[in-house]
Formats: sequence, C-alpha cells, structure tokens
Amino acid sequence: MNKPESEFLAHIQNVRNYSPKTVNSYQEDIDKFCDFIFKEGVLLEDVDVICIRNFLTEELNHGISKRSCKRRLSSLRHFYKYMVNVGYINDNPFIFVDAPKVETKYPHGLYKDQVAELLKRNSERTDELASRDQAILNLLYYSGIRAAELVTLDLQSVSLKERVVRVLGKGNKERIIPFTSECQKALKNYIDHDRKDLVPKYLEWEKKQRTKGKEVPLFAPLFFNANGGALTTRGLEYILDSIEEKIGLYVGLHPHILRHSFATHLLENGADLRVIQELLGHESINATQVYTHVTEEAMKETYMAAHPRAKKK
Repeated sequence: MNKPESEFLAHIQNVRNYSPKTVNSYQEDIDKFCDFIFKEGVLLEDVDVICIRNFLTEELNHGISKRSCKRRLSSLRHFYKYMVNVGYINDNPFIFVDAPKVETKYPHGLYKDQVAELLKRNSERTDELASRDQAILNLLYYSGIRAAELVTLDLQSVSLKERVVRVLGKGNKERIIPFTSECQKALKNYIDHDRKDLVPKYLEWEKKQRTKGKEVPLFAPLFFNANGGALTTRGLEYILDSIEEKIGLYVGLHPHILRHSFATHLLENGADLRVIQELLGHESINATQVYTHVTEEAMKETYMAAHPRAKKK
C-alpha cells in the first residue's frame, strides 16, 4: 500500500468516521486501480482521462457490472480529491470522467397484508427462540433499522417504557426511532424469556473470546445467536431464512426488505419525506426519494390491474 493510499484510508476512518466495511471497499477499489496502472507503467500522479477510461473498459470486459464500476469510479474520485487537497497532485482527472449509466433499481418491499401474515404466523411458534425471532421481525419492520445497526444494539439501546430505540448509524451518527406497542410487547417477551436463557451462554462465549485474545462488545448485545454468541449480519440473514422455513411463508425475507417495507408504508400513509429520511438515517434526501418511485409504481400496477379499460386485450 502506497503512502497516499494509507493516509487517505486513515483519514476516512478516523476523521470522516466511515465504517470498517466502507473503508475496506475503498481499499479494494484503490488497490484494483493501482494494480492496473502498475501494469500500464503509469504513476499515480500521471493518471489521465484516457488511462481511467481504459481501466473502466478492462473492468467491463472482465464482467464487472456497471454498478460496480460506478462505485469504483466514485471511490477513486474521492481518493484523488484527497490527494489534491493535501498537495500530492495538482489536478483530479476523475472529475472529467462520467460513470457508466446504470438502470435504477427500486427497493422491493412487502405488502401490508404480507407483513401482517408474517408476524401472525411467527407469533404462533412454540419452538425454541421463537420470542427472539418475533422481536427481531418487529424491530426490523417497526423501526426500519439496518441489519448492521440491529446486531450492534445492546440492552441499554432500547427503552421499553418510552418505546424508542437508540441507533448508532453510518458515520457514528446517532438517531432515536420510536416503535409501536406491538413491537414493545414482542421485545419485552424476548427480554423476559429467551434472552434470559441465552445470557449464561453468552458469558461462556465471551470468556472463550477473551481467552483467544479476540475483542468482545463493551456491553452484552440485545440479540444473541442460538449458541449465545454475539449476533452478526450473516447470522441475522440465517435467522430470517429459517423463519420462512419454520412458518411456511416464503416472501424472500431479508433485513432490507423489512426496512424498505417500513419506509414505503410510512410514505403511503402520508408521512413526510424528511421525517422518513431522519428515521432511516439517510444523509441525503435523494436516497429517500427512491421510495416515492416505489409507491408510484405500485399505484400504476394497481391501476392497470383494476381499471377495466386499462387491461390489454
């Protein structure tokens, strides 16, 4: 790793408070580009528009999607902007290169009756960890939090009395999200039952992690896996997959589907877009506006299906 790259990565991690996952993505994109210009015999400071376009062409020819190329171009533009600011180079050639046009993918959510059926069926389970799974489903849908945010919650993050959850989102920005009485009931049931049973397992897991010299959460997590370990995003996806199998309802359950459903249903019921932006933790309103297109598409589908003169012969 070259000096400008290591300094840039330290900057976005320590100054801009980017998550480790985001920092790793930046590093992968920069390393990929550095490998390319090394083969071309071009130095970082000598990169020009033609070199950048050749890089994008090679990526596309190797099967890299336009969406991934667009992300890499954004990462490199950011990196070169940093190098200009600190004086390593004079100009940023990436500002003259347009990203490949990609088709806008609108988020997919569930219908309200699908969510209702999902929560109803899962509440009827009597097997082990049913209350944990019900609490997870409720919190994902009624607060719209991200998977990474849910797995890092601890017991102090949730106030059952005030019916709010305190979330640490992207860039270490904190936000407070309210939830319903139904969600409150599901969380209380989990905390009073399944979670109490898992705490001894968690203490054993924590002890083993410390013995191995591995880091453990400062506070015991709100949610544990079946073995008592701290829940991960991958583990959360596994739980949601297993819920579908246990209740026999297959809707492509995923943390983001419930988050999208949360936002779409709020918008359909008249919630202000700025409020939804704050609840979702979006830095830009543009990221939230995609849900207006979702509701428009749903409206068109309903119209085309229901209007007698709209159906094609």
